[in-house]
Amino acid sequence: MLEVAKEFKLESNYINGEWVAADSGETFNVENPATGEVIGTVPMSGAKETVRAIEAAHKAFETFRKISVMERVTMLRRLHDLILENQEALAQLLAAEQGKPIFEARGEVGFSANYVMWFAEEARRVYGETVPSPWADRRMMVTKEPVGVVGAITPWNFPSSMLARKIAPALAAGCTIVCKPAEATPYSGLAWGKLCEEAGIPAGVVNILTGDPVAIGEVLTSHPMVRKITFTGSTRVGKILMSQSVSTVKKISMEMGGNAPFIVFDDADVDSAVEGAIASKFRNSGQTCVCTNRIYVQSGIHDKFVEKFTAATAAMKVGQSNEDNVLQGPLINDAAVSKTKEFVKDAVEKGGVITTGGNAHDLGHGFFEPTVITNATQDMMFSKEEIFGPVAPVYKFETEEEAVAMANDTEFGLACYFYTKDLGRTYRVMEGLEYGLVGVNEGVITAVEAPFGGYKESGVGKEGGHQGIEDYLEEKYICIGGLGL
Repeated sequence: MLEVAKEFKLESNYINGEWVAADSGETFNVENPATGEVIGTVPMSGAKETVRAIEAAHKAFETFRKISVMERVTMLRRLHDLILENQEALAQLLAAEQGKPIFEARGEVGFSANYVMWFAEEARRVYGETVPSPWADRRMMVTKEPVGVVGAITPWNFPSSMLARKIAPALAAGCTIVCKPAEATPYSGLAWGKLCEEAGIPAGVVNILTGDPVAIGEVLTSHPMVRKITFTGSTRVGKILMSQSVSTVKKISMEMGGNAPFIVFDDADVDSAVEGAIASKFRNSGQTCVCTNRIYVQSGIHDKFVEKFTAATAAMKVGQSNEDNVLQGPLINDAAVSKTKEFVKDAVEKGGVITTGGNAHDLGHGFFEPTVITNATQDMMFSKEEIFGPVAPVYKFETEEEAVAMANDTEFGLACYFYTKDLGRTYRVMEGLEYGLVGVNEGVITAVEAPFGGYKESGVGKEGGHQGIEDYLEEKYICIGGLGL
């Protein structure tokens, strides 16, 4: 059992610089997905607590927006340092409530710190511009200002880094924020309250509350004091939040579902492609929005790839987070296991062939065997739906045009990957794929320096890169006349 650091196992909301319970006193349990053991309880908050958090953020914004950029930079740098100083404790907490292997949890916490430092640096590069005036006696300029109070809703699969991608640019821009972490992983979210408190970020600037997702979401999306909604999660929920935000015309950024294709051409380095597919498919037990969902392999190397990929998949160690050499932990809950079983059953009924795995793991509870299914076809469930589990379907294709067409045959457009040694093909396929992130001969490509966001129904806006701060800013055009020139 992981040792959860008591200083970060916080069981109260963080609102206006104070640690408070839900008004009703109600709580809900948080479980370790590997064992079903209850880790602890957190507040079951709702509309009233959310309104107070928004009002606190609104009041704090009037002051926070006016402090110098270097004051904000200093706060963010302190926050970065605190995350790294407590990396192990935060990773143990994250692994306990989310289930991912401890090395992945450590990496996520480090990645969170990287986002904070990146946006600390970007805060100093929020440039305006002067515009050549068509009038001799007037001057024109464009300035950038913080959008205001931000409502942030984050998922359970990356409970620390998804908050980092929202809190850090918000603070860098001069915004205040109200965060609602996922019910399955609230402790990693509440830990941000303690970190921000210790970093000297003023009361009301960052607020974090746990509870009823529908009640909290409805207030965040409808309250006029909230000027921006940022969300990471499913496309279904993202569409609901977008529609709820219409009445107050909020600025929105949505990072939603994916259905990532992974294409391997005949001229690819097969060993490199297998390594990339393993990393892309099975990271976090397949529970990431950029995970490989469909593997398309050209006929000339199909059998060779399947043989090596199956062997590598079968060799993966499954276990609890703190065990040595574990590469895959449990799925987040029983519903996720049931959905994974449904994908496998559907594929087999339609002619799919399991080459390894295919069943709930002997470890029980949330564990599922890493699975490879060949003879996959476009009419199978996982061709259209995001798997979010350790199932890797392999499709055979003949031509480049066929592969690109099958890869694009989805309403999603977040991440995609392909392997080839042909330079001309690299450009043709790269430009033909309708996705916001493209990995060429690489299976893991996310970096704080690069924009993260998708095409089509995978989202709106970008996180990371220099683009990541823009969604937290408003542009103001100013024309100054009467200069007597």
